[in-house]
Amino acid sequence: MSANADRVASEILLYCRAGFEADLAAEISRKAAVLGANGYPIAATNTGFVRYVLADHQPAHTLQKQLSFETLVFARQALVAFPPLANLDREDRISPVMALIRESGWSFEHICQDLPDTNDGKALTGLGKSIQKALESASRKCGALRRKAGKRWLHLFWTAGDQVQVAISFPGNRSEYPNGIRHLRFPHDAPSRSTLKLEEAWHTFIAPGQWDELLGENMWAADLGAAPGGWTWQLVKRGMSVYAIDNGPMQASLINTGQVEHLREDAYSWKPPHPLDWLVCDMVDQPVRVARLMGKWLENGWTRRAIFNLKLPMKQRWQEVEHCLELLHQCVEKAGFKAHIRCRHLYHDREEVTVYVAIV
Repeated sequence: MSANADRVASEILLYCRAGFEADLAAEISRKAAVLGANGYPIAATNTGFVRYVLADHQPAHTLQKQLSFETLVFARQALVAFPPLANLDREDRISPVMALIRESGWSFEHICQDLPDTNDGKALTGLGKSIQKALESASRKCGALRRKAGKRWLHLFWTAGDQVQVAISFPGNRSEYPNGIRHLRFPHDAPSRSTLKLEEAWHTFIAPGQWDELLGENMWAADLGAAPGGWTWQLVKRGMSVYAIDNGPMQASLINTGQVEHLREDAYSWKPPHPLDWLVCDMVDQPVRVARLMGKWLENGWTRRAIFNLKLPMKQRWQEVEHCLELLHQCVEKAGFKAHIRCRHLYHDREEVTVYVAIV
């Protein structure tokens, strides 16, 4: 590494949905402080990213190792980064990038061209493609791009035609998808687009090798606030039997499967006739109220696993999420259980986050 302090990789670069920068900044500041890091966030509204800068140009690798990506709520991607390269010559963007790569001593197996998930970011789509081959060639020549480099990836995060942030990611502590986004195709026969939220949640929280075991046929599930059936549709497709709890109408084709019992009852007072394998819930209500309902289900042993959404307020969203997760932990501890609890602002979420709880 260079002795030049300005060239130390002293930042954690995080991607998020545009409009949630303040929430991600609050989250990373809180979690970094708990880990003993001394730094500050840089966040601008509707940019789709946050920079967490460590004080005194401290290397960010140590914090990145401690900061598990899967525990982050609002981050789509988390990288170790150098400060941005600005005012690049549009006739030669590669030379400054290559100088920084050589100076860093980094080696990597793949080069990602990343963009903010904004209209301005989408306008830069062709930029990365135009320099990719030349950048790969130059990186091979200097020995940085290798076939076996610990599955590390180099990321170039373009925020303007003349500004890029050079970063690196590590296997098991990053999103494996471009820009941290998993795109899913909407099933044409599903009742609503909300179906994609549950599908993405399964991909996010359940390892592919566990799907047959944890999302298998002959399981029982409840869907609270089910109508018109977007989440029930996913459960039925996995071969489960479903109690669909909602006063509203369900898609007729779901009822016709024989796997769905539609009960026009209040989701807050309904109790399952027997313990279930799954509880899912996408109700529009105050997040604390939903968290307490989920906690009641877990305390009473009515389900072993749950996926549900918390609809967030317009302000102090990280603080609301933190409060709701603490309520869930308290409920599980009160019941004497151990649980795996994860929470993520999914790509298909909007003003909400998705929570996964598994009793272990």
